[in-house]
Amino acid sequence: MTNRRAAAYVRFSSDNQRDESIDAQIRAIKDYCNRNGYQLVRTYEDRAKTATSDRRPGFLEMIKDCQNGLYDSIIVHKLDRFSRDKYDSAHYKRILKKNRIRLLSVIENLDDSPESYMMETMLEGMAGYYSMNLAREVMKGMKETAHQCKHTGGLPPIGYSVDSVSKKYIINEDERGIVEMVFSMFLAGHGYNQIIRELADRGYKSRYGKPISKGTLGTILRNEKYTGTYIFNLTDGKDYAGKRNSNRQKSGEDVIRVEGGMPELITKEVFQQVQEKMNGNKKQPGAYKAKEMYLLSGLIVCGECLQSVGTQYAMMGNTKFSGRNKLKYVTYRCGNRDRTKECKNPELRREYIESYVISELQEKMFNEEAIPVLVKQLNDYQKSKESNVKDEKERLAKSLEGIERQITNIVNAIASGTSNATLLGKLDELDGQKLQLDQKLLEASAVTEKAAITEESLRQLLSQFEDHVAKRDIPEIKKFIASYVEKVIVYEKHVEVIFKVPVVDLAYGGEGSRTPVRKYCHTGIYGCSHSFDVTRASPRNRLCVGSA
Repeated sequence: MTNRRAAAYVRFSSDNQRDESIDAQIRAIKDYCNRNGYQLVRTYEDRAKTATSDRRPGFLEMIKDCQNGLYDSIIVHKLDRFSRDKYDSAHYKRILKKNRIRLLSVIENLDDSPESYMMETMLEGMAGYYSMNLAREVMKGMKETAHQCKHTGGLPPIGYSVDSVSKKYIINEDERGIVEMVFSMFLAGHGYNQIIRELADRGYKSRYGKPISKGTLGTILRNEKYTGTYIFNLTDGKDYAGKRNSNRQKSGEDVIRVEGGMPELITKEVFQQVQEKMNGNKKQPGAYKAKEMYLLSGLIVCGECLQSVGTQYAMMGNTKFSGRNKLKYVTYRCGNRDRTKECKNPELRREYIESYVISELQEKMFNEEAIPVLVKQLNDYQKSKESNVKDEKERLAKSLEGIERQITNIVNAIASGTSNATLLGKLDELDGQKLQLDQKLLEASAVTEKAAITEESLRQLLSQFEDHVAKRDIPEIKKFIASYVEKVIVYEKHVEVIFKVPVVDLAYGGEGSRTPVRKYCHTGIYGCSHSFDVTRASPRNRLCVGSA
């Protein structure tokens, strides 16, 4: 009889790649099916996945299909391929039993007898012991390596590399500027967004070639290793569910600390000041609860510093009281003025520049005349993006086809008896490339064709913005500005506004094409239809130069 439908599950873990290979497991399971009259319907596999956790894509897909009644049996080469965690093993075996599916092992020939049940329990216990003992031995070796202040694996922190001979940390000269800039700018009062833009402007990127994120900034600012202290085993391990939490730290006696164990990038004094400031920031109210709301925070920069020293410094909100009556003045001022005292760009009153940006937004984007042009521009960009996605999918599919062809050739060679370490290594490399291409193709396929943007949808957006301006709903106005304004560059005698055109989320922006709109003077502030000179404007006396 060959009507008994079976599925195979095969796996190898990253710590056990020299055991039975995926191909050897499949071959053994096929032989078992032929001898015992099973029809092998499908094979599920997980490569470089440990069985101490159930977070295995192939395994979870198999369990889901079992719940749909697709198979009569699940066949593994050994029971430890199924699970090495006694709780997971019991849980998923119960699911199989509930759906009347047997779990069979090629090596361990077990049946439903009491003796087999006892033997299965012992085998599971041995598998669990193997994993726990292996983890203990690995940790023992890593601790010995740590006492010697050597690299224990993984990526070194940004700013460091690993010497290929001594295996100790050395300063990465290409990245040390990232660490120094992050600490200095944070202490100078710059926010994360400002620091990220400054890093991007200087060409700094993460190890993966992407812009440095806020999460990376937090990791850098909290990393005591930059003070020259070697630290190992600081964060806690996996919890009962097999998940890690880098914010959960171990007790002091479990942590290895060696003062002077690695090169110093930041002094202990600077590091301590940063920790005090970060801890203080946690107790501060949110941005929308602040005493002053700056609509252009994170967007407004100093053009004079950009021209004179080639560095784009953010302009920061500033409040001061002056005059006999101690009137409050709220301004934007260049961060470089406080940092080096070299910038001569004068402060600019908040109400002037914010009113100007709002009026430009209404004039250039949120008005009836601009809507037809903007709709066409948005739809053209959307079609261009969809075309690019289609081309990318075709490229990925062609690359995937080539990888699969190479894998098939190697598997055929191994099946014919031509097997060596080079072929197996190449097979593992191709499997890794195949997984990456599968993921990229899946992501590209998830990008669906969007409906065309209509003039009515933009009119609704215009109405929303006008309502927020009329009600002086500051948080909502700030969201709109952040969505549609790329940058505001303030020079000594003029202001330049650069807009962006969002196309993903029309409500609050997202990815978009950039349309520069430059205006070299303030226009339309407080109802004036003429220009006026920034250097000659004051709260009480605004000199209009357009009518002259």
